[in-house]
Amino acid sequence: MPELIRPSTVLPANRRAFTLRTIDGLNLIGEVSSPLGQVVASLLCLHPNPAGGGMMDSHIYKKAANRLPELAGIEIIRFNTRGTKSEAGQSEGQYDEGNSEKFDVQAALNYCFDELKIEKLWVTGWSFGTDLALKYARDPRVIGLILLSPPLKYSDPEELIFWARDGRPITALIPEHDDYLKPEQAAKAFSVIPQIKLINVEGAKHLWVGEPMVHRVLTEIVGLLAPQRLPLPTLI
Repeated sequence: MPELIRPSTVLPANRRAFTLRTIDGLNLIGEVSSPLGQVVASLLCLHPNPAGGGMMDSHIYKKAANRLPELAGIEIIRFNTRGTKSEAGQSEGQYDEGNSEKFDVQAALNYCFDELKIEKLWVTGWSFGTDLALKYARDPRVIGLILLSPPLKYSDPEELIFWARDGRPITALIPEHDDYLKPEQAAKAFSVIPQIKLINVEGAKHLWVGEPMVHRVLTEIVGLLAPQRLPLPTLI
């Protein structure tokens, strides 16, 4: 008999730990969750602010890793930025308010392309991670960005102008009740990027709490990376 997909549901995948070495000499921990079959696309996840408890296991990313390899053929790459701790352990270094994290993102991108040999890589950021994506995920091999609850706290106008001129696709999910950047503010702030797709999510908050919100976020991700695998099931 089919069972409801729950927050604790873990579906089959090839899961393996890895260590990144940054250019300034730090070791960062991470995990790749790959489909047992064909990889349709890959997604590098940049987590929320560790000063507020963000990490590679922040619930949207953990659930993406637990579900999307099996449900959508999407490979999920997660890691802890410097000084960040999760169940798998703690990355070396100290949190640097989005500055030295540049080297963390660079190391992760190099790992994706040089070690994993990824051909179709998207980058998603959540909250603080959206600033890291906008600032540092400029590698021309990246297909596009997915921004979850962008606060635009650590970014500056130069980052937005870069992406406007670059032209690669960006999708941003804006919670109706976000604590930092609500839909009306987001529309104004991102108006300089003509190709951005802003998705205002009614009833949502910054942390996307609750299974309906998780399903919505994962559905939007799959719609971009593997639309042929929609709709995502709620039963297994």
